Amino acid sequence: MFAATAARGPGGSPTRIPLRTVVIGAVTAASFLACGTAGATPAGPGVAARTISRTTVGDTDRTLREITVPHGQSTGRHYQGGPLYGIVRQGILSRFDSTCASDRVYRTGATIREPFGPDHGHIGPNLGDTPIDLYVLCVLPHGSPFSEDAPNPGRPFR
Repeated sequence: MFAATAARGPGGSPTRIPLRTVVIGAVTAASFLACGTAGATPAGPGVAARTISRTTVGDTDRTLREITVPHGQSTGRHYQGGPLYGIVRQGILSRFDSTCASDRVYRTGATIREPFGPDHGHIGPNLGDTPIDLYVLCVLPHGSPFSEDAPNPGRPFR
């Protein structure tokens, strides 16, 4: 289980809290903010992202988002500039790496930990029958976009 440093305990030592607890707690406590579109380009029609909570600590932005990918659509080819952690609330998210090879399938209840950087480009299509609903925690350098376009390697992802 992944953990996040959340506070200082007795004697100033960091207190570790499981990532799932951090994400679920932030979702429960957050007030819903403005809606936006998904950061990946070109995402399929109807792909949407909503910011739930955002905070900046030092030079790092931590943003909790809900992302919905309709049946038959995808996130678009992209990569993140920092780690992304998430939970699949509904649906099945397939992941195809930068070579178009299927490298992961995330089902309802699965946790996600995405590697980051330009050498980790990928696309996340919804090949199932129901919309995918994700909660994701993006941990990015302050002011960075949620994702960057990744090049199309010139072949289909299936």
